Amino acid sequence: MFRRIIDQFSRFFVGGLFIFSGLIKLNDPVGTQIKMEEYFEVFADDFGLFFHYFIPGSLEIGMIMIILELAIGVAILIFWRMNLTTWILLGLMLFFTFLTFYSAYFNKVTDCGCFGDAIKLTPWESFTKDIILMVFVLHLFWFRRKYQPALRTREGNAIVITTILISLFLGIYAIQHLPFIDFRAYRVGNNIPQQMIATEQPVIKYVFENDGKKIISDKYISDPAYKYVSSKILNEDKIKPKITDYSVSSTEGEDKTQYTFQGSRLLIVISNAGKASTKNIEAIRNLTRALEGKVDCFVLTASSAEAMETFRHENQLAVPYYFSDATVLKTIIRANPGIALWKDGTVLGNWHYNDTPSAEEILNLLQ
Repeated sequence: MFRRIIDQFSRFFVGGLFIFSGLIKLNDPVGTQIKMEEYFEVFADDFGLFFHYFIPGSLEIGMIMIILELAIGVAILIFWRMNLTTWILLGLMLFFTFLTFYSAYFNKVTDCGCFGDAIKLTPWESFTKDIILMVFVLHLFWFRRKYQPALRTREGNAIVITTILISLFLGIYAIQHLPFIDFRAYRVGNNIPQQMIATEQPVIKYVFENDGKKIISDKYISDPAYKYVSSKILNEDKIKPKITDYSVSSTEGEDKTQYTFQGSRLLIVISNAGKASTKNIEAIRNLTRALEGKVDCFVLTASSAEAMETFRHENQLAVPYYFSDATVLKTIIRANPGIALWKDGTVLGNWHYNDTPSAEEILNLLQ
């Protein structure tokens, strides 16, 4: 009876968590790509330069991992081919647990990306989560040959294959457009300057010792009779601004950050001019021309001035450009190029280059 309860709990806990994690990542495959690139860069520095060869395929590798995560989650729920499924599951868990431990112990990657931008976990929180999950994964693995499939073989095969196909379709769609749900600080409706300010002041609990007794206080006690023992910030997650690294500069080095928050601004985000798609550059070019004199249009890029001048000349994009950090630009919008409309620092719209808006749409949003 007890084992049956653990069986069912393990089944739904592991399967449900894998599906939840996979869906969060499927919502934003480009975010997973960025995280994979970060890991490969770290591994290249620590284990060998051959990891650099994986970086160009980060998107494809990330998609495979996402689809595998979803398929495994569904397979666990229906007890589909448990011998095969649990071997793959154990392999994935060993891999994930190594990543999270390595990130936590060596402080290499501060966010594992387990749940994308929806739920941020510290490296040690991620590792703890994997250790707890591993207990139930090992239970499923140990009893893998004793589980009876919830469905007949043909039906089980159909559900797993359908999961893979739907996941592939949704992932490709999210890549060619934008995430279905935007969890980032630069999402529509957010005011960027406000996101750069901490929401709360630190709430600190101090522990002192006096006459052998521990005293907990909201304030630091300077009385020599009280020996300081420790302190803890209770609201650490709220004293740090959601945006800490947004800044913009001109080609002359002038700080243009505040300029981007003043009035109506159409940002054309080109994180890397050398890799930017020119598929719909004509639509972007026509948009900037139609908005001339009505909305300030400019490019934000992390590329060099030479690369940006070449890109502008080749694509006849007659708008000024400013510099910002590549990671920040990839966070602002998951497209290269991407388009964002800000008014007084508030985000009114974000578009993938495949969904370039018309000038009329832009002007309607600004009314």
